[in-house]
Amino acid sequence: MAVSLTEKAEFRLRAFLRSSASDHNDTKKGIRVSVQNGGCSGYEYGLEITSKPKPDDLVIQQGNVLIYVDAKSAPLLDGVIIDFVEGVMESGFKFTNPHASDTCGCGKSFKTDDGTPTGIPCK
Repeated sequence: MAVSLTEKAEFRLRAFLRSSASDHNDTKKGIRVSVQNGGCSGYEYGLEITSKPKPDDLVIQQGNVLIYVDAKSAPLLDGVIIDFVEGVMESGFKFTNPHASDTCGCGKSFKTDDGTPTGIPCK
């Protein structure tokens, strides 16, 4: 199971984690990555800051960032690269997913053709 961050994404996430820290000794604070039904294409990425991982989360550490991967989402997230883009028209986290057969224009949702259950697009 591999979810990886680009250098820019790791830098941005470290800044978010520092700014959201209520306790500077919070050794479990990290990001939780998941996939939910929804979005334009069927599946939608979830990214949240947490210091309370779920018991079945997979834990990856990249540099100084803890990444908690939702166990049910793990097959759809294997090989995902999370980047941070900054530009005039668009700024935010971008997901590159080797399992995605199609993505929406905003880059926040995707679909697969590999036999995984089909997500439910939002209406």
